[in-house]
Amino acid sequence: MEVNDELVDKLANLARLRFEPAEKADIKKDLQKMISFIEKLNELDTTGVQPLLFMTDEVNVLREDEVKGSITREEGLLNAPLKDEQFFKVPKVIRK
Repeated sequence: MEVNDELVDKLANLARLRFEPAEKADIKKDLQKMISFIEKLNELDTTGVQPLLFMTDEVNVLREDEVKGSITREEGLLNAPLKDEQFFKVPKVIRK
């Protein structure tokens, strides 16, 4: 596949980017290198090779959920600049 100015312009338009002429030349070289690399990978025989789905054999490395204590409503409202008995008060930001 050949990388030309039309392809770079099309990709720039799709990505909503603008390039100076000097930048366009560098991008053409970089794109050509990437395409050459992919074409080289396509030469490999991958018959019988399973796709790699996970980078590790670990199944679940997350911790277990633990129920922990929380602060009360009154404690949460202690440092609020504006509040009533139950809620924080904030300035109105939505106008009709």
